[in-house]
Amino acid sequence: MSGQAEVVLGDVEHHLAVASDAARAGGAELVSWAGRFSVREKGRADLVTDADHASQAAVVAVLDAAFPEYAFLGEEGLSREGASPGAPRWVIDPLDGTSNYVHGFPYYGVSIGLVVDAEPVLGVVYDPCRDELFAAGPGVGATCNGGPISVSGCEAVASSLLVASLPRNTDPEDVAVRRFLTALPLAESVQRTGSAALNLCYVAAGRLDGFWSTSLKPWDQAGGVPLVTEAGGSVSTVAGGLFSVTEPDLLVTNGTAMHGELVEILRLSRSA
Repeated sequence: MSGQAEVVLGDVEHHLAVASDAARAGGAELVSWAGRFSVREKGRADLVTDADHASQAAVVAVLDAAFPEYAFLGEEGLSREGASPGAPRWVIDPLDGTSNYVHGFPYYGVSIGLVVDAEPVLGVVYDPCRDELFAAGPGVGATCNGGPISVSGCEAVASSLLVASLPRNTDPEDVAVRRFLTALPLAESVQRTGSAALNLCYVAAGRLDGFWSTSLKPWDQAGGVPLVTEAGGSVSTVAGGLFSVTEPDLLVTNGTAMHGELVEILRLSRSA
């Protein structure tokens, strides 16, 4: 364990308290901007709003005041090195679920993860629509509004509720679409929701049994992955390999035998 990791892990509760304040500050900006923002196109079907930037600024202000020596990475053009090589890095998505937000669909949130030695070690995700704050870190477990949460006990894909992310601007022949269609008749239900961060929280809380994607960015994953692991779930690549927060390849489940079953189902779709 590096010295940087020891500092973080020795003071998890303080880090989570500050990150929670930051996430709520970002969420307050989203609520304030709802219905009065302007929208620009970052790309086809890839929206950016004034609310994204306002939320990110609010989050960074809180985190930077408490941890000025840390590095930062954020979706809206934020990239800052820390005071020393290998400094812990806050990885921020100030509005995960932008399209949902723009259309008034209440499934979006603020995601904050802390990455140390390339590993997400703690995370906070705030859903301003339901006023739910999810938080997790080593030694404190996973919580929602301060109460403990844990993954579901579902043991078979046939009785599972799953969620998948599909890339923007995809076509019917995309392997991600084939994965979705392969799993669809085998599970109780497969959904597409538009917020990876909340999907991860919902797996951690036992509301979903599994979630996968091969089109995520670090800020989509860093806040929610610690929630899944601390809640007792499993995290891997879609093929069952070792997860990396820098790679767009993620499968999370409740950690039962269903994880291996889902790996096999998704592997079949790759060769279809």
